This record gives sequence, C-alpha cells and structure tokens, in this order.
Amino acid sequence: MRFATRAIRVGQNPDGDFRAVVNPIYQSATFAWQDLDHVPAIDYTRCANPNRKVAESVIAALENAEHCLCTGSGMSAVIAAFSLLESGDHLLMAGDIYGGTHRVAETILPKHGIQVSEFDARQPESLRIAAKPNSKMVVFETPTNPNLTLADIRAISAEAHKLGLLSVLDNTFASPYLQNPLELGADIVIHSTTKYIGGHSDVIGGAVVTNDSKLHEKFVEFSKTVGVAPSPFDLWLTVRGAKTLELRMERHCSNALAVAQFLEKHPKVARVHYPGLPSHPDHELAKRQMRAFGGMVSFEVDGAEADARRVAESTRIFLLAESLGGVESLIGYPPLMSHACMTEEQRLQRGILPTGLRLSVGIESIEDLLEDLDEALAAVFPASRAQVQLPNGQLTAR
Repeated sequence: MRFATRAIRVGQNPDGDFRAVVNPIYQSATFAWQDLDHVPAIDYTRCANPNRKVAESVIAALENAEHCLCTGSGMSAVIAAFSLLESGDHLLMAGDIYGGTHRVAETILPKHGIQVSEFDARQPESLRIAAKPNSKMVVFETPTNPNLTLADIRAISAEAHKLGLLSVLDNTFASPYLQNPLELGADIVIHSTTKYIGGHSDVIGGAVVTNDSKLHEKFVEFSKTVGVAPSPFDLWLTVRGAKTLELRMERHCSNALAVAQFLEKHPKVARVHYPGLPSHPDHELAKRQMRAFGGMVSFEVDGAEADARRVAESTRIFLLAESLGGVESLIGYPPLMSHACMTEEQRLQRGILPTGLRLSVGIESIEDLLEDLDEALAAVFPASRAQVQLPNGQLTAR
C-alpha cells in the first residue's frame, strides 16, 4: 500500500459487532479478564489500549518502521528516547535544536548523572571531535526549529554508528510524509504528533519509532512504569488526523513556498529561511532527503526587535500562537515562545535573532495568507508596501 492508503487502512478494519468503519473510542481505564490463567492482551489503559494500538500501527506504517510507541506529548517522546541513557553516559546534542529538548538536556539530565555537550549538526565530522569514551547517543533534528537549517541524516547516522552511538532524530517539522529517517540510517525517530500528524491543533501527543525490537521493548517498559500514555480520545483524534496527512502536507508545502517567495522579495524582510528556496544554503540537501520542503517558514524583518513584535501582532489570519502543524496558519516569536527557555546569548549563538519570526503556514487560501502578511508588514513599514503576487498571475496593490 502507498502512503495515503496506509494512513487510512492500516489497523483500521471495520470494528466490533456492527463493523464500524471508524473505530470507536475505547474510553475505558480497565478491561475485564476472562480468568486468572490467561492474561489479556489489553488489561489497563496506562499499559495498552485498542486506540493506542491503532495509532501506533498507523504511525509505524507511515514511517516504514517495525515499531512505534505513542506517548502523551512530544516532550514525553523525547524523554522516552533519553530513558535509554544511564548515569555516567554522555549525550551529544545538536546545538540547533528545539528549546524544550535543550531544556531537558540542560536541566534534567545532569541531575541524573548524564553529561551533555553540543555538536554542529551541519558538520557530521564534528561528532568525532565532540565524542567521549562514555558517549552513548546523538540527538538532532532536521529541518531545525526555528531557522530551518538541515542536517544530513545519512551522514550523521553513519558517523554516529562508527562511534557506537545511537542516532535519534526529531522528525516533527518534516512529518513522515516528507522524510523517513529510519531509511536514512537513524536508529530512533521521535515526533510531536500534536503537530502535522494530528494536524488540527486539538490533541497533545508524541511518538517514538524504531526498527529495533529491543529498544522498543525498553520504551514500552518505560511508558508502563512512568505512565506517559496518551488518552484514548487523543489517540483517536491522532488517527483521524493522520488519515489526511498526505493531502494536508501537499497544501502546507505549496502555501509555504509561495509565502517564502513573497517574503524573499519584500523590501523590509532581511532574510527568509525556507529549504525550498534555491537561495537556502541547504536546498540541495533538502532535495536529496525530503520529498518536498515543508510548511514552516521563518524570516527576519529589516528593522528592530520592536518592529518584529509589531508584525507578529498585526496579522489577522496568521494567529499569534505557539505550536505548529495545524490546518490554521500561526505566527510565532521564538524568543518568547519556542526558545524562551534559552538565554539571549544562547539564542544569538544559534542565529535566533530578536528580529525573527516563525510561520506555520496552514492550508487556507494562499491569496488570503499573502495579503495578510503584506498588510501586517505595511502596518509596521508603511513606506514599503509591497504588491502581492497572486497565484493566478495578477498583481493586487495593497
């Protein structure tokens, strides 16, 4: 089966006495045993649930993976991956990474005797320099949050394996539709299913995906012990969202490319970060390891911090909010949102500037999105009103 068919049919045969086409929600904490001589496959929702099994089978199929564990949030998926580390181990973390992952590595792991240091994910050979005898794992993401730089998954994973390290890749920004890291050598893939997989900003969830049965068993035991299981309703929503992932991603990608092209030409935009632009330094790498270029765009205004904040507060269709990957377009200010846990110095080291904004481009009409951004920029920079290039080739003066 191909991608869109897997999303709709894997694990979702007609269910129950009435052969429901849409699987029901098993909103039960516990399940009855037939007798004490036969332990049921599902007995308690903290450990397993029919909705969880369906969600895990769907996500595994979309990642072309053997195993998936669904968790209660993207961060609990990160923690599940980190649960493989023990006191005395060393974690190599990409310097350019989501603020929440950075926060866990900086504030939680050291309390458990785990050392953390950074490497440059754009330079796979930097792993050899940063590795220590006690190094056990490397964690990175691509495209990165928020500046959409790319890392060569195949090269980093190969280098990690030479050093005896587990390779962990956060695939949230790309989604399984655009990128399958296990096929490029990664050992573990993590997702915030809150984002593109769920796709409707109505669920919190995460997933840990692997082809290694022993690693998966450890993740399952961790989840059972710590209690990071998502609710049946959240899992049902996740499966419902995943059914349209291919359709949504195609629209996210086409809209994001149009937005990036518009911003790149705007006189008051200093720089645009989008791997689908030929001007992006990682454009060729993106073409090799991604099927398309994603729905995330970031840019810096040609002005001051106050100007960027005013632009973020001036859009009408792009909602000022955290998160990403939903059908609605969002605009965010990373220094106060996704990377607020970092110091200003740490953000500047990673190229997260006070003039930067991050867009999660939704699936609305592209004309409306371009007009909204044009009007927001014009509200802050009235002397530099641009013309919106509509997809039908007409120019609309705003």
